[in-house]
Amino acid sequence: MEQSNIIVRVAQLGDIIYANTITDEMAASAQARGTGIAKRSPEYVSQKMLEGKAVIALTAEGAWVGFCYIEAWSHGKFVANSGLIVSPQYRKTGIAKKIKYKIFELSRQLYPDAKIFGLTTGLAVMKINSELGYEPVTYSELTDDENFWAGCKSCVNYDILMSKGRKNCMCTAMLYDPKDHPQPAVTASEFNKNSKIYERFMRLKQKRLVKYLKRKKLEKDHSKQRSFSFFSFLLNL
Repeated sequence: MEQSNIIVRVAQLGDIIYANTITDEMAASAQARGTGIAKRSPEYVSQKMLEGKAVIALTAEGAWVGFCYIEAWSHGKFVANSGLIVSPQYRKTGIAKKIKYKIFELSRQLYPDAKIFGLTTGLAVMKINSELGYEPVTYSELTDDENFWAGCKSCVNYDILMSKGRKNCMCTAMLYDPKDHPQPAVTASEFNKNSKIYERFMRLKQKRLVKYLKRKKLEKDHSKQRSFSFFSFLLNL
């Protein structure tokens, strides 16, 4: 798909006409992957556009191509570049990278002292983040803002997150600290050298977490069954 016909810019008032298309594609993409992103309403996405905290990609003819928005947490100490989504026909064309670069630039302008973080299950997004200077981190290094974690409730993997005490989940956490970060060339090189290891690690982590969740569910179901049987026994005394 030709990129020269695509414009990536800060979203504005007139772009709210794309809000429903964007949120529909977010939901469809999360369902197709079997992983989750926090569910957002068209009204929420529209508000981000009105606040100047979103980036949109459109063709010269006005067709929607991609989107991403900014969320601030812990009184602006942390910023997340959230909801990155690209229209299916424009995926694997490099547009996601352009959107990520633009939203990162906007985040640095609006919140110059904030730590910028992201949670992702995608190796491609990890690669882009590493090119911007992000590093993989533990969940404990992210914001402790309850409103952020509440946004994970709509994710299909929320039970895994909570069962692990918010210390681990399907997603890999990455962080850019403006006061203490390696040069992007260093983090990008490090990622490229270890990309195969990251890929195997993510597959293994997801496999183990799913297995852990299934085991917990079986234990819970078994406990309910035993409680029901005991209750039935009492009724028949």
